[in-house]
Amino acid sequence: MSTPFPRPGIMNIDPYVGGESSLDGRDDVIKLSSNEGAFGPSPKAVAAYKDAGAALHRYPDGGCDVLREAIGARHNLDAARIVCGAGSDELISLLCQAYAGPGDEVLYSEHGFLMYPISAKAAGATPISAPEKNLTAGVDALLERVSDNTRLLFLANPNNPTGTYLSGDELWRLRKGLRDDVVLVIDAAYAEYVTAEDYGPGIDLVDGGANVVMTRTFSKIYGLGGVRLGWAYCPTDIAGVLNRMRGPFNVSAPAMAAGVAALGDMGFTDKAVGHNETWRAWTREQLLALGLDVGPSAGNFVLARFTDKPGQNDRTADAADTFLKDKGIIVRRMAAYGLDDCLRITIGREDEMRALVAALTEFFGQ
Repeated sequence: MSTPFPRPGIMNIDPYVGGESSLDGRDDVIKLSSNEGAFGPSPKAVAAYKDAGAALHRYPDGGCDVLREAIGARHNLDAARIVCGAGSDELISLLCQAYAGPGDEVLYSEHGFLMYPISAKAAGATPISAPEKNLTAGVDALLERVSDNTRLLFLANPNNPTGTYLSGDELWRLRKGLRDDVVLVIDAAYAEYVTAEDYGPGIDLVDGGANVVMTRTFSKIYGLGGVRLGWAYCPTDIAGVLNRMRGPFNVSAPAMAAGVAALGDMGFTDKAVGHNETWRAWTREQLLALGLDVGPSAGNFVLARFTDKPGQNDRTADAADTFLKDKGIIVRRMAAYGLDDCLRITIGREDEMRALVAALTEFFGQ
């Protein structure tokens, strides 16, 4: 007897695995594995979410009109060119489905977000990675991998999990080197955390042509990962394509309400940015003092590399991860990104970061 079988390529996809959230036998867990906001969501966003519960029997606004207008007002964008989704993950997937298929290639940097190759394969396309230098995407390396079959190029800026970024000038150099029929997707999920003067999230590139899309999320700085809310700023034609493909009610009413409220509480967001600046720098300094290799990060996390030292062959990333879990601290192993010797550590509250450093100090002092 025959059974249903998916189209070729689907079973070759390794499913995405998110950061761990719990530990058996422990209730007092410090979760630093998913780059969630240190303070959680704004109290105003929580209140708006709860208020929306009184009308759960009603379908949400299929066009996300109020939310798009709020995003447009916050970032000085044309709301008609904003498309909202169930997290930026959905928009990444829709872009692959719309612009790539069998025989096409989707390009991304070596240590880029895992949803890029997953979404490419789900669309029947072939993911192609370009090497990074010093854990940073390179414009020349990316352009060298562009072929006649390239249809999309995804660039996370800043990148997760490395924390590195390309300047606004480098983004323009990348765009100018691409054919006009290749869609450049700038994934700016961590843009709100970046304070460097040479950084830009990509708005000017979207406005400067017809083939650049910028995606953003409410999961990081706004602390709304649980409601699944993201958005894309697009050229008019690409926005039209995404609106034809997305579900008619792909964003829930409570998510929209929380998003609008979060956008209106900039005091809360500014506090989160300031906290991240302070404790990201402190954490990096402490980890460097322990002998770890920790590069600069523009996101709300750091990437720690556990290099081999004489007499400390058992002080590996995996061993440290196991030790931290015994202390009730969850970080993220990076083997899936080709970084077996690294752990990614989210910047949490002050007490959480102090507990992390104390635990790693004990680990290396054993």
